[in-house]
Amino acid sequence: MENNQEFKHVYMIFAVSMGAIATCIIKNIPLFYGFFIAVFFSVIVFMKNGFSFTQLMKMILKGVRECFSVYIIVLLMGSIISVWIASGTVPTMIYYGFDYIVHMNYLLACFLIMVMISFAMGTAFGTISTIGIALLGIGKGLSIPEPILLGTLISGAFIADKISPISALTNLTINITEIKYKDFFKHTLITLIPTLVISAMIYYVLGRNYTGKVDFLTLGEYQRNIFNTFNISPALLLFPIIMILLAVIGVKVIPNMTLGLLGGIVISIFFQKMKINEMIHAIFFGYQSKTGIEALDGILRGGGIIPMIEVIFIIIGAVALNSVFEGTNTIAPMIDKMALKIKTKGELIAKTCLLSIALTTVTCDQTVGILLPGKFLKTKYKEFKIKKITLARSIADAGTTIAPLIPWNVNAIIITVITGVGATEYGLYAVLCYISPIITILFGYLFTNEESKEKSIGD
Repeated sequence: MENNQEFKHVYMIFAVSMGAIATCIIKNIPLFYGFFIAVFFSVIVFMKNGFSFTQLMKMILKGVRECFSVYIIVLLMGSIISVWIASGTVPTMIYYGFDYIVHMNYLLACFLIMVMISFAMGTAFGTISTIGIALLGIGKGLSIPEPILLGTLISGAFIADKISPISALTNLTINITEIKYKDFFKHTLITLIPTLVISAMIYYVLGRNYTGKVDFLTLGEYQRNIFNTFNISPALLLFPIIMILLAVIGVKVIPNMTLGLLGGIVISIFFQKMKINEMIHAIFFGYQSKTGIEALDGILRGGGIIPMIEVIFIIIGAVALNSVFEGTNTIAPMIDKMALKIKTKGELIAKTCLLSIALTTVTCDQTVGILLPGKFLKTKYKEFKIKKITLARSIADAGTTIAPLIPWNVNAIIITVITGVGATEYGLYAVLCYISPIITILFGYLFTNEESKEKSIGD
């Protein structure tokens, strides 16, 4: 009873926060209002529980400042999408894609392409907003429903956050659990390989429904209009290839995206003969093609800085809420209480996954779902003689991967702004994102005693 009283104000904050966010989603109100209400309510509650207004504001401002690079990436993302369409890069991918992919199982091909490229690029967002947009455009031209297409692309893209060596979230996971990437990679393959195989089989089966049902007359018309609207050249395909190679050799996300943006602007002005004022308008408000075919124009549009401003407000709200939870040490005691009740290895791994998912859900971001389980469960894993790499793998397979399925999560919000398709529509088809934690939990309960005979890495 005493423990329930201790956490009563925390549960109340969670309830009001989730209620405000859910109301915004249901009523189609900009989501940042829900986050700001949640932050305002949290500040009031914590002030009544001994924290000063100044302390709470310092927590919020510290968190918001630390995410400055995220805001830059979001704005660059909005700019790059419009510029890559205007430059002819995305239209060229679509133009040639219609020739080479129409006879393939397109969904399976998309999944495998996104897995490989996202691993190399190290960013789910970067992969979706570049190569993903082109693949989405080709798929729409093949009359594949957008939610199925997007779910497939997201499944492949979030391999980056899960295991890529240059992903910020992967490096956060291995740093907080104090392990080496080489060990993490090898150990994660235990659950990653069956997850990839099952996901690929599902996309193969789904993809068979759309193979051989292509309207070649429509595709031919699309290609002619693309060719007449843009200067199409295979040389434009070198542009995304160079960006991928730069990511592979370790160039940071912001410099790489900036290079992509500047290169796209140069190509748009000098190769596509676009006027500077039109280019500026596209960068700020998004690009809208005028091919003469309404359906094709729907594919070749999007991006812009202005549409991303709302996303930045949402991120600020999510970060502020998360900063209050972290700064007031709200969640850590709840984790300690949960850990005391764990009796078996399988239960520990399962609860690690569920805790990571819950924190990612409540705080609207993957960072807390990595940091808190990684920090507070290390002792419990040592107690059960389980390797720390299993802790890292459980976090990566669960809270990191589940993020795009949560409608109010920052990941899902940005995807929706980029594509116009919500998490409630594509979520069912992003199969890797929910198969991954299921397989990890099953592996946890099938845990053998072999690991207990081995000394934990780093111990």
